[in-house]
Amino acid sequence: MSILLLAPLMSGAQSGSDFESTVERYVAEGLQTNLGLQTEGLEVEKATAALAEARARFFPELSVQARYTRAEGGRVIDLPIGDALNPVYTTLNQMLAAQGQPVPFPQIGNVEIPFLREEEQDTRIVLRQPLYAPTISAAVRAQSALLGASNYRRMAIARTLRRDITNAYVDWLKARSSTDIVAASEALLRENVRVNQSLFDNGKITEDQVLRARAELLEVEQQKREIADLTTQAHSFFNFLLNRDLLSPIDVTVPPNALAERPSALERLWADALQRRPEISQIERLKQASTEQVTLARKQKWPMLAFALDAGSQGEDYRFGDGYNFGTASLVFTWKLFDGGGDSARVRQARATERQLVLRQEEVAQQIRFEVQQAFDRLQTARESLTTAQARADAARAAFRIASRKRDEGVINQVEFIDARSTLTRAELNFNLTRFNVLARRADLEFATSSGDLPLDP
Repeated sequence: MSILLLAPLMSGAQSGSDFESTVERYVAEGLQTNLGLQTEGLEVEKATAALAEARARFFPELSVQARYTRAEGGRVIDLPIGDALNPVYTTLNQMLAAQGQPVPFPQIGNVEIPFLREEEQDTRIVLRQPLYAPTISAAVRAQSALLGASNYRRMAIARTLRRDITNAYVDWLKARSSTDIVAASEALLRENVRVNQSLFDNGKITEDQVLRARAELLEVEQQKREIADLTTQAHSFFNFLLNRDLLSPIDVTVPPNALAERPSALERLWADALQRRPEISQIERLKQASTEQVTLARKQKWPMLAFALDAGSQGEDYRFGDGYNFGTASLVFTWKLFDGGGDSARVRQARATERQLVLRQEEVAQQIRFEVQQAFDRLQTARESLTTAQARADAARAAFRIASRKRDEGVINQVEFIDARSTLTRAELNFNLTRFNVLARRADLEFATSSGDLPLDP
């Protein structure tokens, strides 16, 4: 059996494009199916609806209002018409009767007019149209800025999801490759047990060397089970990010040769990150919204003018026509002169929020620079470590090749052979870990400098 355990894993140069296309395909799938991103999309939808609501205030409001009232009691207006006219009518009637003429004047009662009707209906169509309302424009601009902030927040979530999917795929490939390495080591140790048993049967070595070989085999078998569990967990987590069945199959690819890449200058990465990162644009939009909130709070003190039109029917029963129909047209002027300082307090609150966002923007910019530098340094360290890890693995393979020949000839003790085998396995695992660590650090650097590649909604 070949001892070059990583030979199938070293052909990444010609398979890097397959790796990149597979990752992009899974990222695109995750952007469509991830539940967290879908939730953020609903936040954008809510902000869009809020903007439509703010714009709707520019248009007239038309409504139908109907009221039916049944009243009892209340104030009554007494008109003493009878008390005032009956004595006059009585005197006139007596005078006419004395002359032998008919009596034409009747006795009348006092009049009681109730302030409330026992039954009354009021049905009208109401039209309200703002003619001058400066708060509406400020509210629309503020909500538009908040919508932009929601879109940029969704892009930030997409960036994080892109990094997580890439790293989860790399972790799965790393665990899967480690499983192959340990499996190859297990095969070597099984062969070692067989060879040592044969040497013991022929009286060339003592039994303790056979027992030591079996103990090493059992240790690797345990290690294999642990790595298999890690592979299963990585497999499930990757499918979880894509909102798929946890046992769905994952395409296997060979990662590219990370040593062939050339990193960009740190200063250039800083500039790119500050231009691309959606967090910066999100805070810019929040600052715009805060500025408009200041304007909105200040314009609450301004006068407003609206046109009002009311038309309908009033009366004790539901009828239309003369005596029932009515219509009014009005210009309504409103100017709030005093509100206890509420508007001024809202202005101060909005300005404090605006200053807070300015400080937040500076903090985020500094944080982005730190993230970029940290990711850049880690990638550089990982690439340098990869060169060392590859040289270490090459040396361990050569040493194990020599130890295997000596063991077959019976000129090396079991301790030296097992030590050579353990050194090889550790070197192979270290190289595998470092190789995939470079890809993870590259994804982190891309996360620190990219925009997320998720377009804004129109």
